[in-house]
Amino acid sequence: MDLLEMRERLELAEKGHDLLEEKRDALVMEFFDIIKEAKGIREDVEEEMEKAFKNLIKAQATLSYDEVESISESTTECPEIDTSENNVMGVTVPVIELKEDPERDIDERGYPLTESNQYLDKATEHFEKAIKKIIDLAEIEESVRLLSEEIESTKRRVNALEYNLIPKFENTVDYIEMKLDEMERESFFRLKRIKDKLER
Repeated sequence: MDLLEMRERLELAEKGHDLLEEKRDALVMEFFDIIKEAKGIREDVEEEMEKAFKNLIKAQATLSYDEVESISESTTECPEIDTSENNVMGVTVPVIELKEDPERDIDERGYPLTESNQYLDKATEHFEKAIKKIIDLAEIEESVRLLSEEIESTKRRVNALEYNLIPKFENTVDYIEMKLDEMERESFFRLKRIKDKLER
């Protein structure tokens, strides 16, 4: 009974190990796909922010710092975001969406056009584009963090099965089989002696 139970447990551990290895490999592939996507979005964010700040510096040079600050305080607020969740290979990752497009027409930004100039308008345009990219980047980078944690956790479970539990079950099965073989040999010799005595 012990042998049958240990064999079942060993078989179950080996199946679990195979499934966890498949999950780990699939998570790693998904992780690198998302990393590649994140790299592209991060570069886009940096590019938009660089353009925005260059135009903002020019705007401050032509309008003055105080005028730019005053105009910035009169702009409409950034749109709100909606958050939800998605399941990627058993990992719950965030989904972040803007409720409305942050890119606005020049007359919808809330500041008086007569007080602005082309540099400030361009800076605003690039900041609006950057907002969309930053939201995408936040979603992706949090997904990367959660996936990396799950990969590490799955790797630990695979290793625990491969180097600890499965060898332990295999050793126990081998030990029980060896003991049963010994008992069988002893029974065989005992029966042989009894038979010999009876024949005598």
